[in-house]
Amino acid sequence: MAKNLVIVESPAKVKTIKKFLGKDYAVLASYGHVRDLPKSALGVDVEKDFEPKYITIRGKGDVLAELRKEAKKADKIYLATDPDREGEAISWHLKEALKLDGKKVYRITFNEITKAAVTDSFKHARDIDMNLVDSQQTRRILDRVVGYKISPLLWAKIKRGLSAGRVQSAALKMICDREAEIDAFTAKEYWSLDVLLTAEGIKGDLVAKYTGDIESKEQADKIVKEIKKASFAINDVKTGERVRKAPLPYTTSTLQQEASRALNFPAAKTMRLAQQLYEGVELKGEGTVGLITYLRTDSTRVADEAVKSAAEFVESKFGKDYLREGAGKDAGNKGASRVQDAHEAIRPTDIFRSPLEIKEQLSRDQFRLYQLIWKRFAASQMADAVYETTSVKLSAGTHKFSMSASKVKFDGFMQVYKETEATDENNDDKDKSVLNKFTGILDKDTKIKLKETEPKQHFTQPPAHFTEASLVRTMEEAGIGRPSTYAPTISTILARRYVTKEGRNIFVTDLGEVVNNMMKDAFPTIVDSNFTANMETLLDGIEDGKVKWKTVVENFYPDLAEAVDQAEKDLEKVTVKDEETDEKCDLCGRNMVIKYGPHGKFLACPGFPECRNTKPYLEKIGVKCPKCGKDIVVRKTKKGRRFYGCIDNPECDYMVWQKPKFSE
Repeated sequence: MAKNLVIVESPAKVKTIKKFLGKDYAVLASYGHVRDLPKSALGVDVEKDFEPKYITIRGKGDVLAELRKEAKKADKIYLATDPDREGEAISWHLKEALKLDGKKVYRITFNEITKAAVTDSFKHARDIDMNLVDSQQTRRILDRVVGYKISPLLWAKIKRGLSAGRVQSAALKMICDREAEIDAFTAKEYWSLDVLLTAEGIKGDLVAKYTGDIESKEQADKIVKEIKKASFAINDVKTGERVRKAPLPYTTSTLQQEASRALNFPAAKTMRLAQQLYEGVELKGEGTVGLITYLRTDSTRVADEAVKSAAEFVESKFGKDYLREGAGKDAGNKGASRVQDAHEAIRPTDIFRSPLEIKEQLSRDQFRLYQLIWKRFAASQMADAVYETTSVKLSAGTHKFSMSASKVKFDGFMQVYKETEATDENNDDKDKSVLNKFTGILDKDTKIKLKETEPKQHFTQPPAHFTEASLVRTMEEAGIGRPSTYAPTISTILARRYVTKEGRNIFVTDLGEVVNNMMKDAFPTIVDSNFTANMETLLDGIEDGKVKWKTVVENFYPDLAEAVDQAEKDLEKVTVKDEETDEKCDLCGRNMVIKYGPHGKFLACPGFPECRNTKPYLEKIGVKCPKCGKDIVVRKTKKGRRFYGCIDNPECDYMVWQKPKFSE
């Protein structure tokens, strides 16, 4: 009989951890939270010091019964839930629900699911950290009172099924504010002027740019006329070096951003795949292996053992020149943030386990994400890249021009990794002229002549629409939410139809505008990013033991309750019209409208309840069927896989898995 019981959150971890610990340990899963506030009530006693009322989550009775049975047999119980506030709270709820008072109960945490990390965690077993629990509990209570007080108001004033949230409402306002900026934007004309030059003794053209401001075609034409009469001369040639620093390893936020840009993954998908890589993947000859460290972190700290291992890998693979300065030495706390400093950055658990070696044992998306994480970490432990730079200043009469170029002198970390967002900013590998090839030949005495002028009209561009990547970055910069909340926040506002995605861009819907305007009018504090960020700081204070959790709730609740009472009196009911389509109702002839159900969009007759006709919503992609010439639409299999078929199915049986690009 096992003398020790280890309780983890996820069943995916059980087999792996059991393998590390042996026969003296029973390992069971709680399957996440076992207790929560009730769904049917507020669950917070505002009259009695804001005490929360927790109940067993429906369906968790059998899980708790099995855990109680094993706990009675065990001499020691180790609570090994995730190493963050949420995990600490789950451990506390388990202790309470299992009634473990009087038993030897210990809290253990590990940042990666490897034998060394798991076995080492038992040497540092501790009591449950109630400051962490209180911090999570406060977040849950605040989110509950906001949701349960404001959501019914939205139901009454707009429509059923809506919700408000402390973080989601602030994020929605961010998106609405960006849309307002775009709508209010007025484009301004400006011109650029490039000139193609020939230089004595050099084959090929040099491209120089005009350095002043050109506001109109008339001004551009005047400059062109003047420089055609003038002689070009080189005034200055400077050569030098530019260092491009190796990137830091990923945090939750930067991983979500990069996966969005490089792989087109939504934040929720990135986190789902990262969870799989963290909990473990079955590898031939090794069993289930955790491939990355814990995925919810805003620290860039790296464990000393990982730094030393990375130094060994880089030196063996690329040579000493590619080692970063100080490689192999203790990492210390450089780059770590305060909030999750107990964690490390997201990195592979073993840098010697290269992505290509295990590619066949991962799904395509698991491989792509693991490769991204592996390359970024390897790069973070490598030397900086060095570029040779050349800068040339020229003149033609009173008009000034410049040329610049750079080329890689030492690629350093770029041997393994190039950041996607740097592609536009650093076109170092694509020479726009022959300048790089003749660095060192050009000087003040080189004779140059004008060959051609290229004036171009431009207009200033409005701010870009948010993508998931840029929204995560902006939320992080504003201090809204934490690593665990970015993806769920975006998923929520998408699910509520407050925003929609077209390609990568996020757009506000009419419903989102209405909800945001109502929230701004009635609850300006809730949607204010500074207030939301300050609340996160208070939660950090609770975690540090500097702030009492009930003080935070006591200061927040009265103002919210008063605002809700006032809004119920002042706000008028708003009607949000359904989007009308060209599709006619077969029964009554009205134009059908788009509705949203549990499985997505469908068409319904606006004459409900007199006319109850509905139809599937078929999204046209702007491509005609090659068989019959009718529209191709997006369809889904019973298992939810997307494919493309003719709208006239079953009469026309054309279908493909990949989105067709032809049109006839």
